[in-house]
Amino acid sequence: MRKFFGSAVIFLSLCISGAPAQSQGNSFPDYLQPDHAVNAVTMVMIHDVTSPPVAARYYAYCMMGAYCIVSKHDKSIPPLQNIVKSFTSDNSLDALPAKFDYRIAAYYSIMEIGRQLLPSGFMLKDDEDGFTDLLQKSGIDKEVINNSVAVAKLATVLAVNFSKTDHYNKLSTLKRYTPLKGDAYWYPTPPGYFEAVEPNWYTLKPTMIDSSSQFRPAKLTAFSKDTASAFFHNAKEVYNLSKHLTTEQTNIALFWDCNPFAVTTSGHMMIGFKKISPGGHWMNIASLACKQVHLNFDKSVMVLTLEGCTLMDAFISSWEEKYKSNRIRPETYIDRYIDVTWRPILQTPPFPEFTSAHSVVSNASAQLLTYLFGDNFAYKDITEIPFGSSSRSFTSFGQAAAEAGISRYYGGIHYIESVNSGLVEGKEIGDFVVNKIKKAGINPLDIKNVTEK
Repeated sequence: MRKFFGSAVIFLSLCISGAPAQSQGNSFPDYLQPDHAVNAVTMVMIHDVTSPPVAARYYAYCMMGAYCIVSKHDKSIPPLQNIVKSFTSDNSLDALPAKFDYRIAAYYSIMEIGRQLLPSGFMLKDDEDGFTDLLQKSGIDKEVINNSVAVAKLATVLAVNFSKTDHYNKLSTLKRYTPLKGDAYWYPTPPGYFEAVEPNWYTLKPTMIDSSSQFRPAKLTAFSKDTASAFFHNAKEVYNLSKHLTTEQTNIALFWDCNPFAVTTSGHMMIGFKKISPGGHWMNIASLACKQVHLNFDKSVMVLTLEGCTLMDAFISSWEEKYKSNRIRPETYIDRYIDVTWRPILQTPPFPEFTSAHSVVSNASAQLLTYLFGDNFAYKDITEIPFGSSSRSFTSFGQAAAEAGISRYYGGIHYIESVNSGLVEGKEIGDFVVNKIKKAGINPLDIKNVTEK
């Protein structure tokens, strides 16, 4: 079974991230592409059915060790403590062995942090062993490999210890969530009627933003059952649109579904389909951009780390508002007051509606990636091919983020108000992150001259 899992990692690494980049001046070998290590972590999260906010947290911490190693080597990349709040580095990475490869160490640390943090992280041991075996077959000196792994484990200690300070380990001690009583509030939806996902996620300490409540959306439309009310109109819009979706709108909804565990029923049988999370989708978009411009190893690690931290903070912000407003989903409202037989084309996620997390995390990510790679960065997104969707092409990260947001409206799981409010919230988070990394000395990438010499 574990051998099959390893094969699946290799297959999805090629399908999700695109063809290996070994030409046009990109001198480091394909087996050191950092996204391969990230994809190995992603495969374990898919196996574990990791929820979207939790997945984003894992991406952030899994990249931190690699970032610390790279920043020690490349002085143009500021130390992590200049970007991530409260991060402190000891002296463990100051006296390193003379004979080691920092890139091997950084790559290995991504998997090792995942191995220690993820519930099924033990699965990554096969990937680690396969990686070191490949290095030996590629002629890398065994002493270099062993020393590099030792450095990776030093960086892993830094990242794992820091992860223990964000209050995640206290979530299980907090009061169990019970859906609020009242017509206006969220209630579990079919077909699984799952309990609320991470209702106390807002208590986590962010990495870059100041607090979960820093970016509050505009006041939401008041709940009402009155057919003349604005709220009823919002719900009726979702209902009416679902009856006249174009093929393109349906494709957009399905492309950005990113539901880690979609459920369908057949008679008395319930079948689950595992997919990549929204954060995993944007981590792969960042990887695709790095490969498209043949970004060097150091800058690729930097981009993926910043993207992971942005995702974590965006989910913390979004989740704070979700459980503060606790707004009813369109599916529940429409079934109660418009059409009891209605179902959206996407499965309604098990958490409150306002704001749209897809809008928040996508627009925060787009602001970051636009700053780094520039406006009008055209690319083909092949992330969803392994999960039954086709590719889609975009002229910019902003266009992709706007489409990700509206996809939830097309899918029938958000009111348009939540999509638009999430867009604003996400852009504000992204702008804050960009200003922070600017002050730390991270400038837009010179994508005309980024390959290693």
